[in-house]
Amino acid sequence: MARHRSRSRVSRIVLSLLAAAIVFALSVPDRAIAASLAGQLLIASPEIGDPRFYHAVILLLRQDDSGAFGIVLNRPIEQRTVKSLIEATGDRGDGLDGSLEVYAGGPVQPELGFVVHSPDYHDRDTLVVGKEVAMTADKQILRDIGHHKGPKQVLFAFGYAGWGPGQLEAEIAHHDWFTTTGDPKLIFDEDRASLWDEAMARRTREL
Repeated sequence: MARHRSRSRVSRIVLSLLAAAIVFALSVPDRAIAASLAGQLLIASPEIGDPRFYHAVILLLRQDDSGAFGIVLNRPIEQRTVKSLIEATGDRGDGLDGSLEVYAGGPVQPELGFVVHSPDYHDRDTLVVGKEVAMTADKQILRDIGHHKGPKQVLFAFGYAGWGPGQLEAEIAHHDWFTTTGDPKLIFDEDRASLWDEAMARRTREL
């Protein structure tokens, strides 16, 4: 029964990937991304009041007048094969290799899935944020990963961290968050257990 619930949840995550990413990608003008902190990392202050973000490191994918949106990078949950992720959508996973670590990307809408990756992979639904990171809104990326044609670096998460208009700015002013550049080493390679410490050591904004 537990395995059935897990498989059903993964199915909802993967099926929601396309719709969720399209909504966020198409709702953000390029000029808004360029003028924001999108592409940088938010580092939770040790004194942050929300326990859900204790020692969280968040890749910010959007910040504009309508609010902000990001993915928590240091909450790994489980390892899943690419084949099982594709089959959970009702498609066949024949010939697909490899596996992905699944992350809890944030407390908002955990049924929505997101693929964050290096910008060497691009298709019609890819949102490039800054120079170092992208997000693709098509489950075809999972097939490409399974056929060894995907991006060199990838992170799969469900759920996200979200803020309403002006909310993130107010939290930054309240010293809840530090920031640092979106170094791919921190986004994809750093040991998740030490990511918060490493990001804090690199913080570029003293609050």
